[in-house]
Amino acid sequence: MSHFNFESVLSEVTKMDGPMPNAPMMRWQRKALESGLRVNVPDQALLSPWKQRLSRTPGKTPKTPSSGKMTPFTTLTPGKTPGKSSTTLTSKTPNKKTPKTPKHGVQDRFIPNRSTTDMDMGHYAVMNSENDGDPTENTYKQQLNDTLAGGRRPKECNILSYTNKAPQAKEGHMNSLSVLYSTNKRLQARSMATRYIAKEPERILDAPDMMDDYYLNLLDWSNTNLLAVCLGSALYLWNATNSSIAHLFRLSTPDLYISSVGWIKEGNVLAVGINNGAVQLWDTTKEKLIRTMGGHAARVGALSWNSYILSSGSRTGAIHHHDVRAAEHMVGSLNNHSQEVCGLKWSNDGRYLASGGNDNLLNIWDTTLGTDVSPLHVLTDHQAAVKALAWCPWQPHLLASGGGTADRHIRFWNVTTGACLASTDTNSQVCSMLWSKEYKELISGHGYSQNQLSIWKYPNMDKLVDLTGHSARVLCLTMSPDSQVVASAAADETIRIWKCFASDKQRKSSVSKVPTKDSSSLSILRSGIR
Repeated sequence: MSHFNFESVLSEVTKMDGPMPNAPMMRWQRKALESGLRVNVPDQALLSPWKQRLSRTPGKTPKTPSSGKMTPFTTLTPGKTPGKSSTTLTSKTPNKKTPKTPKHGVQDRFIPNRSTTDMDMGHYAVMNSENDGDPTENTYKQQLNDTLAGGRRPKECNILSYTNKAPQAKEGHMNSLSVLYSTNKRLQARSMATRYIAKEPERILDAPDMMDDYYLNLLDWSNTNLLAVCLGSALYLWNATNSSIAHLFRLSTPDLYISSVGWIKEGNVLAVGINNGAVQLWDTTKEKLIRTMGGHAARVGALSWNSYILSSGSRTGAIHHHDVRAAEHMVGSLNNHSQEVCGLKWSNDGRYLASGGNDNLLNIWDTTLGTDVSPLHVLTDHQAAVKALAWCPWQPHLLASGGGTADRHIRFWNVTTGACLASTDTNSQVCSMLWSKEYKELISGHGYSQNQLSIWKYPNMDKLVDLTGHSARVLCLTMSPDSQVVASAAADETIRIWKCFASDKQRKSSVSKVPTKDSSSLSILRSGIR
């Protein structure tokens, strides 16, 4: 039988479910020691596993408490002397109470009595536990305050200030906070220029007798790559494909001049507005006048096509709709401007018409035809004439508008609700605007004082570059059919061709070309584009 007893002892020694020998104290035991609680731990729990097994008599069941339940630890009542088979950890507690043992018999962590804890007083004691009497500590704090805030209190200082996009304070607001660090605008501007933009024009065309009139629209580019230019009483076509020039016509009456021009989106039909109130339609392929449409009492300064409907705005403030297919061409009239209409644009989807006038109004119209039509929205935020209008090509309901000398702002509108989404001060007169769909950018032509073209990144309206070269204000802008080239006509009697939206697929030019006069344009003297 002895070898059976030996095997029983050996199997119990090799079991892995007992406590580890020489192991650190349990977490609840350490918490009890730190908090000063009295905890009784029997020596059986502190013995090594093999000693516990050897202390038992093989084949006998260990004795259980009188309650009949087996508990790994027995808590003795304070004041009694512990027996030989237990070890007592005793200390006095503030409330002289011993925590109760959980029903399961194992206390894994210490849970204080939160009802006796004043959390507010404890937080105040922790936050105000500085040694105010230490002169070294006070000197260090004073030096740190002087270095960071210049002797001012920390509440009066801003550690970081993002000045590029900070909202403007209300009028009369006094800000006592000083700026310690601010962002560098120059570094941001350089990081935003992620593509190459040629700052020199690819070509310069002479345009003698170009009228210096802010309210006229004398330049337009067709889908067939023909650039129509109005020079006084004459109209010329410049072919951008082969640089050839054609003289379309000249008005016979000395007092007459061309005040606006606009290509139809499909075909070679060109609409021409005259200062006597007439609108002419020309077939540029046959170089033939198709028809002349009347109706206005003053010069026609703005034209815009919507399929076969031609809208024209005059100096009287009236806008007429012409159906070019019908003999009775007048199909509608809009009357909400009190002064000259200088900006007129149909949206890309043909659902809305935007009109800007010298009365500082921007009107949004729908496709309703008739004589007693009211605008959908009358926008009055601009403080000067509204000539520059541009519809966003990827957001049909987004319209950009630019104001004249007294306004100088580019504003963005949601024409569905009539809300102004954003506004940017350009610091100069806004004469014309165009969108670039590929780069999500906006180019604007300006007057005094730099007479520049500015390219903006939408929607942040961060200025990427200024294209300078014109010596007078930029009157008109138009874009090529491939949306890569922009032509600008200015009061300095020049037309400059800018390749500012070149596609990424093309190789970027490493050497800037010096602009030269177009040799093919020298064949026509001062009577046209040279």
